[in-house]
Amino acid sequence: MGVGTGMAKRLLSAVLLAALACGGAHAKFSRNSFPKDFIFGTGSAAYQYEGAYNEGGKGLSIWDKFTHIPGKIKNNDNGDVANDMYHRYKEDVQLLKDMNLDSFRFSIAWSRILPNGSLSGGINKEGVAFYNNLINEVIAKGLRPFVTLFHWDTPLALEEKYGGFLSENIIKDYVDFAEVCFKEFGDRVKDWTTFNEPWTYAERGYSAGLFAPGRCSPHVSKSCLSGDSAREPYVVTHNILLAHAQAVALYRAKYQKVQGGQIGIAVVSHWFVPNTNSTADSFAVQRSLDFMYGWFLDPIVHGGYPATMIGYLGDRLPKFTAEQMTLVKGSYDFIGVNYYTSYFTSAKPAPNGLEQSYDADVRANTSGFRNGVPIGPTEFVPIFFNYPAGLRELLLYTARRYNNPVLYVTENGIAEGNNATLPLKEALKDGHRIEFHSKHLQFVNHAIKNGARVKGYFTWTFMDCFEWGDGYLDRFGLIFIDRLNGLKRYRKESSYWIENFLKS
Repeated sequence: MGVGTGMAKRLLSAVLLAALACGGAHAKFSRNSFPKDFIFGTGSAAYQYEGAYNEGGKGLSIWDKFTHIPGKIKNNDNGDVANDMYHRYKEDVQLLKDMNLDSFRFSIAWSRILPNGSLSGGINKEGVAFYNNLINEVIAKGLRPFVTLFHWDTPLALEEKYGGFLSENIIKDYVDFAEVCFKEFGDRVKDWTTFNEPWTYAERGYSAGLFAPGRCSPHVSKSCLSGDSAREPYVVTHNILLAHAQAVALYRAKYQKVQGGQIGIAVVSHWFVPNTNSTADSFAVQRSLDFMYGWFLDPIVHGGYPATMIGYLGDRLPKFTAEQMTLVKGSYDFIGVNYYTSYFTSAKPAPNGLEQSYDADVRANTSGFRNGVPIGPTEFVPIFFNYPAGLRELLLYTARRYNNPVLYVTENGIAEGNNATLPLKEALKDGHRIEFHSKHLQFVNHAIKNGARVKGYFTWTFMDCFEWGDGYLDRFGLIFIDRLNGLKRYRKESSYWIENFLKS
């Protein structure tokens, strides 16, 4: 670099610093740093929050059964009572308002609306009334309900009747359920998500066997009673994509114009960084993205599964008919992106034919460490590493590869441990969470400035809650739930930070 160029660069830096200093209030990072219509919210899910698992006419879900099998969940915890939001929703919505949030993301329990999963079993009026009350309360407090139709809680009756999402019979039952929701709530709900994190549902539930319904091959885990990790995740995902596409088609044909809402899907992905500069590791990164993210987005944006998956899986990957392809392609108004962590990634040989599974099919080793150095600070949840730049990279990758869709960051968050010996005053200090959201929001901002059409950001999660296989071990909330004293709610420091960040 020549002296002239270096001098010019230093001068430019000085001018920019001076401009920032003069800007004063404008330089402060706050909601005003984002576009006017950008929405800030926090998220929840029915099984993790509501409790009242067998009250008010609700039928059981696969999670109601799974959590009652000894040894499946840490400490044999369950969501029977959860945060008891079913009875305390008014108090909870007030907390959302106190934080100056724009939106509340929650899911509807399918078996609370249709107790046996099908219309033939009748619509549960008490369940409809509960969600009407919740929606009305959210709107009365000035917030926008952002509603997920399916967050992993398949009605147990359908699991027992025909194998749940392993059967294409589920498509009709899911679309019937979706229609009841559009009909009952769509006059007020303008933001619909068909499925939340179908990857987790398919991989954890049907390849690893760690989540309900807990299916996997014997070579993956002896604790799974049955399953086929090499085929079932692909069948389940195929049926989810078809159910999603049919629900979107129905909404567009009958409800969207009248109700004026939008509909999409929320998918999760890590960001992957090649472990070395080798071509093999670069391919491993692309394969990892295709098998986790492209598995869902390629069909709905481009009309078919990623070429990598088709090439590697052969007849284990179900095929779309020409008619299904047309139905699935374009079946979204927005895409929700859930992001938690990034990994170093390297190539790995194919598994032997007898030990195939979805997890082995990716042919990639992922690790939070390279030569003993973490990609970002380690977190309480050992599989997560704090790497905010990964969110920007994922958003920009989505914009590039998937025709720059409208995006919402539908989940992003960090946990601390549930330490019963910690005094309450100390437990409410979560400076790490403030720093986490502040930094991730800055990288979301970068992505917007670089052209990604991101329209909102939802923290995971609103309140400490049942965290699936971990039970109540992890505290992801902005609100502390005192599980030893009647589920009393306390605001953590992060909730006050958000309140101030969102003061307009």
